[in-house]
Amino acid sequence: MKIIFLTFLITVSCGPSEKKRREIEERKRECYLVRGICKTECNSWEYIYNYCNVEPCCVIREYQKPMLNEIKDDLKKN
Repeated sequence: MKIIFLTFLITVSCGPSEKKRREIEERKRECYLVRGICKTECNSWEYIYNYCNVEPCCVIREYQKPMLNEIKDDLKKN
């Protein structure tokens, strides 16, 4: 009986908690929702959104065209 109890105790204590597993899955889901990918390293054109467990969630930076009004305002100031 002691062996069964010890085996159960070791098995339960060694694995990650349910809360921790749920948190990791939630981070991965958030990463995919922002069109990111969990990988070991992000490239220069990507930014780190959050961390899926240990590896970062890499999201591609979007190019935003400058607004025409902003360019005109900048020219007037100079």
